[in-house]
Amino acid sequence: MVKDYAMRAVQEKVANYKNGLERSHTKYKIVEEHKETDGSIVIKIIKQYNSAPVGDYLN
Repeated sequence: MVKDYAMRAVQEKVANYKNGLERSHTKYKIVEEHKETDGSIVIKIIKQYNSAPVGDYLN
């Protein structure tokens, strides 16, 4: 029961992070995303910083 709650909390945190990127219009690309056996989520991401032009960096 506690493990289920923790897994849901992690999933919500990841969703909130992605939504925050969308809301702030930050350009990003998820290179890899996978779930570990303990329920944690690992995301490898490339993202824009400081509203600087990204050119072909995210392609």
